[in-house]
Amino acid sequence: MLRLGLTGGIGSGKSTVAALLKEHGARLVDTDAIAHELTAKGGAAMAAIAERFGPHVLSVDGALSRAAMRELVFQDDQARLDLQGILHPLVGKHAALQAESARLAGVACVVFDVPLLVESGHWRSLLDRVLVVDCSEQTQVSRVLARNGWEESAVRRVIGAQATRAQRRASADAVIFNDGLGLQELGLHVAHLAETFGL
Repeated sequence: MLRLGLTGGIGSGKSTVAALLKEHGARLVDTDAIAHELTAKGGAAMAAIAERFGPHVLSVDGALSRAAMRELVFQDDQARLDLQGILHPLVGKHAALQAESARLAGVACVVFDVPLLVESGHWRSLLDRVLVVDCSEQTQVSRVLARNGWEESAVRRVIGAQATRAQRRASADAVIFNDGLGLQELGLHVAHLAETFGL
């Protein structure tokens, strides 16, 4: 079973590529979705998060307030490291369970969708190949503004906190430059890569 890491900066189109790889038969392990589950009401990470950060990072129903936490971790590096210390081991455990389930089912390729693959430092050693979805910073900003309705300054802060495009490309075995591609053209790129990945 091929263990393929998929990463890219915010607004790069990584989620679209993940969906296309699923269409070719890959099993997707979405670490962001796992983190959402862990930080939902009653999620496995919430007791430790509440103890470390207090009630102001919780929503009214007891889930993580992602907006409040995002604001906090951009101002406080230690808070970011502490949050990662709580979440990353739990995400890794759940991802490993999902991958093992895929292996037992005879899946040829598991795609680990990891937004912070390069930043985390430990994911690369767990993967056979890494696919990076890349695009220009202005394209990232335009896509996120259209999709999320954030302020441009907030988008640029997120980009600045992530690995650089050069760092991501340096970690890659394959790169899709997703700037100006229509969905059909992007699909052709993914189809070609899927074949090389045994799908």
